[in-house]
Amino acid sequence: MGGYEVVITTDRTMMSNHHGKEFIGFMATGPPIGVPERVWMWVAAPKIRVDSEGRPWQAPYGLRKIEAKLQEAGFKAAIIDPDHLHKHLDTMKVLLIGHHDFFALGPPSSEWWMITGKEPVNRRSFRRLMESPAVRKAREKGVRIIVGGPAAWQWLWELEYWKKWGVDTVIDGEAERVIVDVVDKALKGEPLPDYIYVGPGESPSIEEIPVIRGASVNGLVEIMRGCPRGCKFCSVTLRPLRFIPLEKIKAEIEVNKRHGVRDVIYHSEDVLLYGADGVKPRPEPLLKLHELWYRATDGTLAWSHASLAAVKYAEENYKLISRIMGDYVLRRERFLGVEVGIETLSVNLARKVMPAKAAPYPAEKWPEIVEDAFAIMHDNWIIPAGTIILGLPGETPDDVMKTAEGLDRLRPYRSLIVPMFFVPMGVFKNRDWFQRKLLKPEHLEVMLKTLEHSLYWAEEMISKLYLRGVEYIPLKLGLKAVIAYIKWKTRRLMPKIKARLEAAMRA
Repeated sequence: MGGYEVVITTDRTMMSNHHGKEFIGFMATGPPIGVPERVWMWVAAPKIRVDSEGRPWQAPYGLRKIEAKLQEAGFKAAIIDPDHLHKHLDTMKVLLIGHHDFFALGPPSSEWWMITGKEPVNRRSFRRLMESPAVRKAREKGVRIIVGGPAAWQWLWELEYWKKWGVDTVIDGEAERVIVDVVDKALKGEPLPDYIYVGPGESPSIEEIPVIRGASVNGLVEIMRGCPRGCKFCSVTLRPLRFIPLEKIKAEIEVNKRHGVRDVIYHSEDVLLYGADGVKPRPEPLLKLHELWYRATDGTLAWSHASLAAVKYAEENYKLISRIMGDYVLRRERFLGVEVGIETLSVNLARKVMPAKAAPYPAEKWPEIVEDAFAIMHDNWIIPAGTIILGLPGETPDDVMKTAEGLDRLRPYRSLIVPMFFVPMGVFKNRDWFQRKLLKPEHLEVMLKTLEHSLYWAEEMISKLYLRGVEYIPLKLGLKAVIAYIKWKTRRLMPKIKARLEAAMRA
């Protein structure tokens, strides 16, 4: 059985549709809390349906792009579930492996690891893949191993594993322009470079980015690449801005539909900047984008990311948020989920590290922009998962306290807020990591406030909005049990933590 010369895969934390709920997948970035790891994995990343060859029903979007590019070039290539790699050992000559967080060095994995002292399940899961009998036998047979994806940079921090696991090449950056040539050389037995960096000037054009040929996880469809805001801690801002044409977006929605995936996640670094005038959202392209989704499928919609300044500008100038939600989204679903970047609520720090995050408003208005955007989303049933970054270069204790104070003003708004430790990326890639030993009382205060905020809203969202339907009862009970355990643990530890905080503040 089997017959692919180029096999594409990843570990179980990635090769899953997370019960059809993207937010649940974030549990795979942490260690198991209060339950055995196998139970945690079932909640965060259950196995996905496959065909007789081990090809998954849905697969990570980035892997689908590589699969399409190689099939377009005539290679016999396919994505294979990690549990079914053994079916292709007789024909496999190249093994491509992608991941969002190979070694749990990215946010929020690194934060969970440092706080709890326990290895996140995504790192454990990836290690199990690389040390599995199938991958070991592939290495013994001389299969060329090539890795890449958003977390490719992490291999530079794990040189021991690079050597131990026999990785031939690491591709860092958007791979569509280089992957065909690299795989061709690998199949011919030619020498391969250890490391390939695809810089911003080598990013693929719209014409070089293929339409996926198999279903993506939870219907994710890319609408643009790059970001114009230039935040110093982000590598995406280094890449050129490209809008995916509506016809390509529709084609990918149709591919997902043909494979039984009706829901859609519009993916970009800022969905509201699709077709924008710089950093100013425009009504026409955004309304066309959402009408396309509404007419193309009868499933639900989510956004991967949106900027808070764009939320405020779009609503205050064009009532765009109200129109998109009222005319399209809320006709089918009770809410829309999205990830947003708060990062800091200090004007001083915002000016230093992300001056264009507030554009077209001045950086001095950043805390006000955040609160206004959260209010707009709350009123329109958009549920944001907001991120805070602790330990940004140039951060002062006063900056952190400004964030702590600002979090109190966000409490009335339905949302999750997650603190993350600074990871050196983008312009700051040569800076030091923020580590547990650098935690100060003010950092702990921010972390406690975000925990209290998220627990407060998570319980309501799970009970009233999320995981509706009889089939989700076991999962809902499992998530409620995890939340109850965290609340119990927090209540036990809170008096000690607060006492230490007060003592440290007095000192």
